[in-house]
Amino acid sequence: MSDQKKQNAGLDTRLLRRIVSYLMPYKGWVLLAFTTVMTAAYLGPLIPKLVQITIDQEIVEGDLEGLQRMIMILFAILAAEGLLSFVNAYLTQWIGQQAIFDLRTKVYRHVQRRSLRFFDTRPIGQLITRVTSDVESLSQVLSAGVVTILGDLFKLIFIAWFMFSLDWQLALVTISVMPIMIYATFWFKRKVRDAYRDTRKQVARLNSFLQEHVTGMRIVQLFGREAEELRRFDGINDDHRQAHLKTIFYFALFWPMVDIVATIALGLVLWYGGISAMAGGVTIGVLIAFIQYARQFFEPIRNLSDQFNTLQSAMAGAERIFGLLDTDMAITEVETPAAWAEVKGHIEFRNVWFSYDPETDPEEDEADWILRDVSFVVKPGESLAIVGATGAGKTTIINLLLRFYEIQKGSILVDGIDITKLPLETLRDNIGLVLQDVFLFSGTVRDNVTLRNPSINEADIRLAADAINATPFIERLPEGYDQDVRERGMTLSHGQRQLISFLRALVYDPRILVLDEATSSVDTETEEVIQQALETLMSGRTSIAIAHRLSTVQHADQILVMHRGVVRERGSHQELIASDGLYRRLYELQYKEQEAA
Repeated sequence: MSDQKKQNAGLDTRLLRRIVSYLMPYKGWVLLAFTTVMTAAYLGPLIPKLVQITIDQEIVEGDLEGLQRMIMILFAILAAEGLLSFVNAYLTQWIGQQAIFDLRTKVYRHVQRRSLRFFDTRPIGQLITRVTSDVESLSQVLSAGVVTILGDLFKLIFIAWFMFSLDWQLALVTISVMPIMIYATFWFKRKVRDAYRDTRKQVARLNSFLQEHVTGMRIVQLFGREAEELRRFDGINDDHRQAHLKTIFYFALFWPMVDIVATIALGLVLWYGGISAMAGGVTIGVLIAFIQYARQFFEPIRNLSDQFNTLQSAMAGAERIFGLLDTDMAITEVETPAAWAEVKGHIEFRNVWFSYDPETDPEEDEADWILRDVSFVVKPGESLAIVGATGAGKTTIINLLLRFYEIQKGSILVDGIDITKLPLETLRDNIGLVLQDVFLFSGTVRDNVTLRNPSINEADIRLAADAINATPFIERLPEGYDQDVRERGMTLSHGQRQLISFLRALVYDPRILVLDEATSSVDTETEEVIQQALETLMSGRTSIAIAHRLSTVQHADQILVMHRGVVRERGSHQELIASDGLYRRLYELQYKEQEAA
């Protein structure tokens, strides 16, 4: 148990250091805020001391002029304390928001740079929680939290110093209840930390469930599973409620405990100080000052209990944020990339092995491999089609070419350069990709075509749109290129979304075109329009097309037939038909299905 406590204490210190590190860019402002807090922390305890002097020296002695002078000093101190409180409140919040901005940007940038393997193993709702509510949980710590905690601690020190300078016996009586307070505080810290950790976990579960089921609401309604999914949501929501109620329970115990201890301290001061005053041991001014100090002494402790609330919530959030930031699943780039002066579009896969489990060993069982010893060459300007059954590894080839994943064995070269030696941005800038599952962002048609790239002008957009015959449908939209497509392009048909996705790839004028079932979700008429445009668009470009319909790949210069991660056949359409192999059987099967339809 002792070792566990030490480990937790070390974890707190490490996390707190990392949290505070985000204040370092604003250390000058932090120093100014700390100065204002320290000054205010001194002025507060100074007031009871001045009250004691006023009573014992001015009032008792009947010095009216001195009384007026002391009252003016007290008013000045109160005004200064109020002004400092205003400056400190604004300044600390400003600092905190700057730090939160930096942290949230860092988390989002970190997420952007992860490989697809990272997203394969993490729910989207969980990542949203990290960037939003988990970062927000650090807001108070990065704003008023750290400075306020230090201010309250020094206020306690100043109060104790004033009390001992007035009467050390009454001071000891006042702080005699501190062992009870210290024990309660450490008990509270341990319990609330665990409770907040559980609360953050439940928030992530709730966000993940909502994100997934709101996105898939059409399927839920289609199959009539509303009641079942509501039951599941109730369970997750109840877990969140119970976790949150647990934190409330501990605060409901701790805050009255602080009030009770403060009341006991005040009672002891009145009892001991009253007896001492009646015996002439202390003056009335000292007794009144100690009554004020007894109240003041537990005020920063109450504030610290609130800060414990903030701090424990922040620690739970920080564990999850820094756990994400410490996850190293990014695509590694070389420090000195190779020069790619002229992009020709020559693609070569050399004995490529790939598994989604990065620990898979090529020498062991091949069952876990998605690609096994895949080799092929696509010359500049040629077209390659990849066909095969579902799960054969077709889409994986594209993912590897774009370095969404890293291969375990072999090499992939573009224009004779290993893609691991090319800058990611340069590699992907020269590859246009159109997927079967089109994703459009909230915004206009133009925004989704250009992705807000200022280097793409209106003429480029319209030229590409004319080339693929997308202009007629765009011009039929009420606002044309300024039409808002809303989230995921839900105001457009699937075929229209495909055309925009195709236009988005082509407007960047890539040297390599990659089409992953790009025409599978459009009607026959739209597909024919796109196929006619592709003949012109692919001229002079290297192209790779994955297709389920074999009728769309007959004119490809080369066709790869994939089966269970292995290249089973390769050649032109006529050559593969003549070879009487797997491709011919797939082609005849589809031909019969079309005749039957």
